[in-house]
Amino acid sequence: MLTGSYSPVLVLISLFVAILASYTALDLTGRIATSKGRAVYLWMSGGALAMGIGVWSMHFIGMLAFRLPINLGYDIGITFLSLLIAVFSCGFALWLVSQPRLPAWQLAFGALIMGGGISAMHYTGMAAMRMTPGIDYDPTLFGASLLIAVGASAAALWIAFNLRRNTPYVRLARGGAAIVMGVAIVGMHYTGMAAARFADGSFCGAALDGLSGKGLDNLVLVTSLAVLTIALLTSLLDARLEARTAVLADSLSLANQELTHLALHDTLTGLPNRGLLADRIQQAMQVVTEQGGCFALMFIDLDGFKPVNDAFGHHMGDQLLREVGLRLREDLRSQDTLARIGGDEFVLLVQLTQADDAMRLAERQVGLINQVFHVAEHELKISASVGIAMFPGNGATPQELLMNADAAMYHAKGMGKNGYSFFDVSMNTNARKQLQLLQDLRNALEQGQFQLYYQPKFDAGTGRPVGAEALLRWEHPQQGLLMPDKFIELAEKTGLIIPIGEWVLNEACRQMQVWYAQGYRDWRIAVNLSALQFCHAGLVKSVASALERHQLPANSLTLEITETTAMSDADASMTVLQKLSDMGVDLSIDDFGTGYSSLMYLKRLPANELKIDRGFVRDLEHDSDDAAIVSAIVALGQALGLRIVAEGVETDVQQSFLTRLGCDSLQGYLLGHPMPADGFMVDIQQAELKRVIGP
Repeated sequence: MLTGSYSPVLVLISLFVAILASYTALDLTGRIATSKGRAVYLWMSGGALAMGIGVWSMHFIGMLAFRLPINLGYDIGITFLSLLIAVFSCGFALWLVSQPRLPAWQLAFGALIMGGGISAMHYTGMAAMRMTPGIDYDPTLFGASLLIAVGASAAALWIAFNLRRNTPYVRLARGGAAIVMGVAIVGMHYTGMAAARFADGSFCGAALDGLSGKGLDNLVLVTSLAVLTIALLTSLLDARLEARTAVLADSLSLANQELTHLALHDTLTGLPNRGLLADRIQQAMQVVTEQGGCFALMFIDLDGFKPVNDAFGHHMGDQLLREVGLRLREDLRSQDTLARIGGDEFVLLVQLTQADDAMRLAERQVGLINQVFHVAEHELKISASVGIAMFPGNGATPQELLMNADAAMYHAKGMGKNGYSFFDVSMNTNARKQLQLLQDLRNALEQGQFQLYYQPKFDAGTGRPVGAEALLRWEHPQQGLLMPDKFIELAEKTGLIIPIGEWVLNEACRQMQVWYAQGYRDWRIAVNLSALQFCHAGLVKSVASALERHQLPANSLTLEITETTAMSDADASMTVLQKLSDMGVDLSIDDFGTGYSSLMYLKRLPANELKIDRGFVRDLEHDSDDAAIVSAIVALGQALGLRIVAEGVETDVQQSFLTRLGCDSLQGYLLGHPMPADGFMVDIQQAELKRVIGP
């Protein structure tokens, strides 16, 4: 018998290649498991080729490590056939472990197929030597090599299937498993080699025209390592790209969730908003229609919230609203919905088994709100008026239910507040009036139904006219001339105050330009801004546009904002007012003394005048406290270098007192009523004539 020997270096290299091929196989199974569509087949095809070359390279390097005392060679065709067997065997293995499940019978069947394929590759590679006489195999070792091949295949398939998902420490686990699999593959190969018996005088037929061992080992090694390395790097880079893509997808998903949440929830309290509430009402109506039962829609409006807001500022008011939301939400069940739909208005949607439960729940909500709130070291006391609409019975759509619950809430307020009221059909008249008024209000701008009245302002010392305040009126086609108190609150609730306010601004500037052209160049036209207008992002641009459109000097326009609005967010107000002041517009703090001011902020506000509220002026003659307050306001304004305007002057005594105090200008019914522009000028000319020639 011919005795063979091995090159220790090539044996170690074959072991390294086997381990690298095993790790690459495990990593590629992870790629296949996380891929979708055509990518699965591309990874499977590429993986089969890379793994097949790796396993075959280990086998062939092991063959090249074998030495006999005769020249050896390897038939090219048979050697290539062994490579194909390796590739197809590895492809089958990858396909098997890519399946969703790997039951025991499928694992056993796969191990037989793969083990048989690897054994076939090995013994086909041995046959490539074309030995004469043929190679004789020891039955025991031959059988052992087959068992090792099948066992190694079973272990490899089981490990690959279980390590295909990216779990914590998966790469470390794959590294350890690759060593076990590599040793098993090498063990099968060298067991098969040990089984081979070469008779004395044997001759290698492939030594003459086949692949010789000179330099072939290096070529096979470099090629196989290159293929395996490229496959492994591609897999790792793709995995990293996939991980980054997954992170980006998660970030986008989270951003979408946040945007969706913002679109459907109130930013102050985190409660559902009007849009989400309407959807929940629709769902609840469908459930009741299909399964029976009923639900109550409770419209909750806070009594006494505005005084808290005015006295302590909007910041405290916002905190109070959050506390109200938290208190009401704590009392809810998972199937109920609490929403904030604006201002101090909340709506509670409650699923009920019987309608009588609504009364008990409404009493509980009123009681909860009536308890003292502790906000920023203050004890605040408010109450709630609750209107209740039932379904079925009080409406066929979410909008109708809300409108009817709103009507019931107003009825509860009219009954003395701090209570609840169920909707009754008789309340519908008022609700429908409000709805009709809203529809009319939407049409009023388009149809030119608004007009401005002008109330004159006079210099307190000389009695000369110094300008006018523009006051909005609505010439309603059915109801006649409406004052602002009939529709401004509705306009603010619906946001219509923004386009209406822009119309007022433009019309006042247009009229002032007419007077300016007539020679009244020292006059100023005053325009009131609502809180919603003042907070609107386009205010500064709208003012600049109106002045430019009508070619009016900026200092001919005075914008009046209430003290409460200016102080609600003093820093933000400062920014807006500074932009308007830089433009040259005059700024007036209206209703001064009725809100909660910080003198620290007041002295920094770029205002030009203070306007004393008519409430203080009205009782000057009879209330010494009001007289003292007015005196203090005048002194404060003079100290800050501001003009002082007093409104609501209705008697000679008031006029005389305010003039002596040092007010700069006065307005009120004593001096002139609000009039349309034509009538306004007639009154002004008559007043001028009287002033010149005397009474």
